[in-house]
Amino acid sequence: MSEEPPADEAPPGAGAAAAPAAADKGAKAEPSPAGEDGDGPVSESDALRDLTRGGGQDETERSEAVRASAIADLIAERLNADSSGTRIGTLALFNESVSFGGGFHTGGRTAPPPPGATATVPLDATELAGYTDLYVEPEHYGKALDTLCEQHLLVLTAPPGSGREAAAVNLLAEAVAMSGSADGVCHRVLDPSLVTSPDWVPPAEDSGYLAVLDDTDPGRRPLGAAGLRGLAGAAARLKAARSHLVLVGGHDLDVAASGPGAESVARHRLAAVDPVAVVERRVLGHGAAPEARSELHALLESSGAATALRERLSPTHAVRLASVITGGGDLPAAVAALRDPSDQVAAWLSRHREPESIAFALAAAVLEDSGYLTVADAAMALRRALAPVDEAPPDVRFRERLRHEQPWIEVVVTGHGTTAAGPPCVRFRSALLRQVVLAYAWTTLDGRREAVLGWLRGLLVHGDLEVRARAAVAAGVLVCADHHYAVHRFLKSWAGSSSWPVRQAAATALGVAGSRPETAEAVWELLHEWASGGAGAQGRKVAGTAANAVGGLLGRKAPRRALEVLRAALDRRDDWGTLTPVAWSGVHLLHQGRAGQVLDAYLDWSAPRDLSPMVVKTLSAFVFAVSQPYEESAAGGAEPPRGAVPGVPLLLSGLPEHRTRLAELWARALARKPVQDPALDALRQWIDDHTDRCPGALDHVRALLVDIARKPGKHRERLLWWLMRWANDRERPSRHSASLYSAVDRAG
Repeated sequence: MSEEPPADEAPPGAGAAAAPAAADKGAKAEPSPAGEDGDGPVSESDALRDLTRGGGQDETERSEAVRASAIADLIAERLNADSSGTRIGTLALFNESVSFGGGFHTGGRTAPPPPGATATVPLDATELAGYTDLYVEPEHYGKALDTLCEQHLLVLTAPPGSGREAAAVNLLAEAVAMSGSADGVCHRVLDPSLVTSPDWVPPAEDSGYLAVLDDTDPGRRPLGAAGLRGLAGAAARLKAARSHLVLVGGHDLDVAASGPGAESVARHRLAAVDPVAVVERRVLGHGAAPEARSELHALLESSGAATALRERLSPTHAVRLASVITGGGDLPAAVAALRDPSDQVAAWLSRHREPESIAFALAAAVLEDSGYLTVADAAMALRRALAPVDEAPPDVRFRERLRHEQPWIEVVVTGHGTTAAGPPCVRFRSALLRQVVLAYAWTTLDGRREAVLGWLRGLLVHGDLEVRARAAVAAGVLVCADHHYAVHRFLKSWAGSSSWPVRQAAATALGVAGSRPETAEAVWELLHEWASGGAGAQGRKVAGTAANAVGGLLGRKAPRRALEVLRAALDRRDDWGTLTPVAWSGVHLLHQGRAGQVLDAYLDWSAPRDLSPMVVKTLSAFVFAVSQPYEESAAGGAEPPRGAVPGVPLLLSGLPEHRTRLAELWARALARKPVQDPALDALRQWIDDHTDRCPGALDHVRALLVDIARKPGKHRERLLWWLMRWANDRERPSRHSASLYSAVDRAG
């Protein structure tokens, strides 16, 4: 089944946001080389003319493509480095043994009591001590306690796992003690909805009551105006019974308790607690010596526990690590388990099914490190695809919900020191989460996969090239999740698309998947199949995409295999339509430090020295390579090649290292048409335009021409004729050609 939509149509599931993105002038379709879209083969003359014009794209488009590819390569390499040694593979993610607890939820899931059962249960001494012993008070805890003592009912809001129940129990214990009751007991209310009932009364006097609203219950009813009035009445009855109640909840309760009609209800937003402080208190107790604190902090840093706690801020995790330390357990193993994203993602997706939550999580995973507004807009586009169309724009405020629903995501402001602050950016607290969120959502949200795919396809033609690059990398993560499915579901249709950005995205996705050990071999087999098979315009585009794919991260890591793919793509009988993508990939490999391998391949492919199509194609690709100036962004994640000079062809600045190879290839290119004319143009450009920009280049060109002139045949006579003609050109005389003529003449 093919996903590719007809031309000019929005992709399926992309929603209304896809059309403006595709229409953006920054996402123009690639100008088609002559004959590319026809069913028949592209002719030699059309292909050579297209290559001479720069490969079918203007300078701005090609520069953007290079930058987008470089960005994607850097992101992919970081993903591979981040995931090294972690349990995020398909088997670990998607088997039935995945735990949906993951330490992500810390209470409030007690089932409502059956009819006739007791509505409250007391906290026993052990449970109470677990909450109150060694408790670390958050900021403004004293203010919350004063409010509870005065009002007798407090709405306490915080995300699940934030230590909110522990805070509530500590507040109740202190409030009951401060009221003068020596025998006061703390009770858990099993059905919090009873508290808002007009006839609810505290079951016992001089007591504390903990009521926790279940944030994860999809059928929960919001606390409306009637519920707020019920809370106000409950506060009066609690005061009469000299008792106190804390109602704990998340974002929805916070919104209700801060809205109209809630003026009479006391509310407190719980501040976050430093998890390292929790570990310190649990391990060292109160009043620890500075030396002991320093030793503990060093242990947390060296074991990676400090990093894990920065990624997962829940006090629950801090308590768990503290118990491992005090019990003499395996701390590195506990840290590795805590940082493993598999259970965390599974638990979150099992609890959050609303379109808003899923949309923002996936948008953050695709566009991590992008600006908040960019991510929020993409999330809204996906939400529109996941949910029915609203009659009016929905009042969705992602940032307000993040702390409650998605504590794994943070919005950070870039820039520091003397650097001006940039726009806020969205990122996961753990570098390991991004690809796990993508893969797990892709393989579990069966009813939403079509919409997600359409939305992702829309991002590939976004006006922002960074968005396009990040979306392409995300597609590569999906390929890793199920290679066979991805190829037939969307990847091949993207590879044969009429849109250049979409074809480039398919190439990038293959590069991402091919850089992972578990999918590398399957990707290389696919690239060989695409490069050598398929006739007509569709097969030609797919072969070109295969050639583009090996010009990036894949080719840099495995140049021999990349060049095998390029040869297969180039040697397609009488069809010249793949010459341009092969030539560009050759240039990209050169710019990523693989010049020796590329030149050896060109020498091998053109060894017959005849006018066969393969020889002409190869020498045309060589001439194209010597004509392309080096761009600093072209190296992707690789170190710039030695001697590279921006704006100067790399094969000129690196001429001394490859002089023997270059002399032979130049001699072959200059000796025969139709390659001869563009080769002469490229040589004159070296002599007139580039030698002055590159120190020592003129001497190196002189030595190169002498080497060519000494080869058997008419190379010397040809060079002398053209050098003299360029030197005597009345309209555009060549400043260096006369001296080069003398050197070649003496070489005879």
